[in-house]
Amino acid sequence: MTTIRPVFIDFEASSLDLIASYPIEVGICMPDGTLHSWLICPQVLWQDWSESAEQIHGISRQTLEAEGIAASEVARALNELLPEQVFCDAWTFDSFWLHRLFRATDIRPAFQLESISALLNPQQLRQWSAMRRQVISELGLPVHRAANDALILHKTWERIAQAEDAVMPLTGHSRQA
Repeated sequence: MTTIRPVFIDFEASSLDLIASYPIEVGICMPDGTLHSWLICPQVLWQDWSESAEQIHGISRQTLEAEGIAASEVARALNELLPEQVFCDAWTFDSFWLHRLFRATDIRPAFQLESISALLNPQQLRQWSAMRRQVISELGLPVHRAANDALILHKTWERIAQAEDAVMPLTGHSRQA
């Protein structure tokens, strides 16, 4: 039986520009399905903004300025809640935004970000996209909100891990990953 109980993280950002963008929302899904999310108040030097990105995630800069939480508070909360290793599905972007968040606060992350692909074997990797689409359809949640996207990762992982458990031999021999 699968004993890995991963935690998933997702970011929404001001744009997809990997030089100027910054995180505007972060969501996490704990192994039991508990969700946490924070809108992040933009730092003074964070000026990048994409209207097309806003249309995708639905978060305005005005909302961030009015309801966002200080980056340092978000960084501390992540360090308190997250285990040593956390998984995401867009490592290039998520690691950039994670770094940008923590760098702005002078706090070091107490966890490491890893790609979801590190959890999956080749067969599971091939199944991931279709299973994710199925989960999105069944949950009926809006995508491109950080907590929802983290939950979608969690539910997709559960389905793929359960499918793997269902085909494991019951012979007492162990399988190598």
